[in-house]
Amino acid sequence: MFETSRLEEALALTADGFRSLKGINDAPSELDGDGSIHFDEWDWEVGVGLYGFYKHACKTGDERMKRNLANWYDMQIARGLPPRQINSTAPMLCLALLARETNNERWKQIVTDWAEWLINDMPKTVDDGFQHLVKERENDGQLWDDTLFMAGLFMGVAGDWLDRSDWAEEAYYQFLVHGRYLSDPASGLWYHGWTFNGHHNYADAFWARGNAWITIAVPELFELVGERYGPAARQIKALYRRQVEALLPLQLENGMWPTLLDQPDSPPETSATAGFAYGLLRGVRTGILPESYLQPALKAASAVLERIDGAGIVQEVSDGTAMGHDFEFYRNIPNTPTPYGQALASLLLIELLAAKEILQDVA
Repeated sequence: MFETSRLEEALALTADGFRSLKGINDAPSELDGDGSIHFDEWDWEVGVGLYGFYKHACKTGDERMKRNLANWYDMQIARGLPPRQINSTAPMLCLALLARETNNERWKQIVTDWAEWLINDMPKTVDDGFQHLVKERENDGQLWDDTLFMAGLFMGVAGDWLDRSDWAEEAYYQFLVHGRYLSDPASGLWYHGWTFNGHHNYADAFWARGNAWITIAVPELFELVGERYGPAARQIKALYRRQVEALLPLQLENGMWPTLLDQPDSPPETSATAGFAYGLLRGVRTGILPESYLQPALKAASAVLERIDGAGIVQEVSDGTAMGHDFEFYRNIPNTPTPYGQALASLLLIELLAAKEILQDVA
C-alpha cells in the first residue's frame, strides 16, 4: 500500500491535479507542458495549495516547480494584490518561505508590510485574537479555527526569518487565544468558531476540516518557527494532544472521518482525513505523539489514496465552508475539486515518504 513508487506516483498526480484547477467549482483544465499553475484568484484556497506545492518541490528538489511558484507570485503581484484580510494572508506563507530561500528583496518588503498590517491594523477581538476578517464580511468579534493556518503560520515564519521576536510571539499567542475559546474542555475537539457578540460557539459544531487545520498547524508551527516560549509551547502541545486523542474513537471503519466529527452519519470528508493523517504522522515522527498513533494515521492514509482519481483530483472534498448556525448547514456542503484538497493529500504523501523508517518498523 505504501510502496515508495506508488506514493511518488500519487504525489506527482496530485500536483498535476492542483495545477489543473483554475478556480473553485471549475472543471480541471488541460495541463500546460511548462508546469505552470493555473489558479487565478489570490485567496485561502490557493494559499493552502501553494504551500503543499512548495513542500512537494522541497521534498523532491524540483527547481522547475519552484520557478513556477515564483512565476505565479510575480504575475499576481504585477496585477495587484487584493485587500488584506485573513484568507488573503494564506498565500503569504509560501511567499515568505520562497522569499527567505531566494533573498528576493521585493518579496521581502511585501512580507514585511503584510506582517506589520496584521500586527498593527488587523481588526482584533476581545483578548486580541485575530478577527476572522474575510473578503465577504467583517465577521466582527469572531474567532475561527481556520485562522491559525491561514494567518498564524505566516506570522510565525515572518518573525523567525526577519528576526522579529514580537511577530513570532504573536503567532504563538494566536494559537493560545484561539485555543482558549475554540477548544472544548470536555472533549478536546475544536469548535468551528466563537463570537464575542453573544458569547457562543454558533452550532457547537466539531467541523472536521476546521479541526484538521489545528492538527496540521500545531506540528507545522514547531517545524517552521521552532519551539519557543516554553510555557506557551507546552500549552499548545497539550491542546494538540487532547484533540488527537479525541479523534481516534471517531474515525470511521473505512479510515475516513465524517464532516461533523461526533456525527458518524454525516458525509465523510477527504481533506480533513488527509489533514488528520498528516498531523498524526508528523506528531509521531517529531516525538510529540507515541507510535500508537501510527495505525489510525495509516488507515486514514489508505482511505485518502483510494480517493485520488486517475487525473490526480482528490475526491470527496467539501467546498469552502462559512460559519454554520446548525448541523444541516455542514451536512449540505457540496463536494468539489479544490486546491486545498490537493494540498492536504500532497502533504500527507510527503509525510508518508519522509516517515519510511518508522513505517518499516510498524510493518
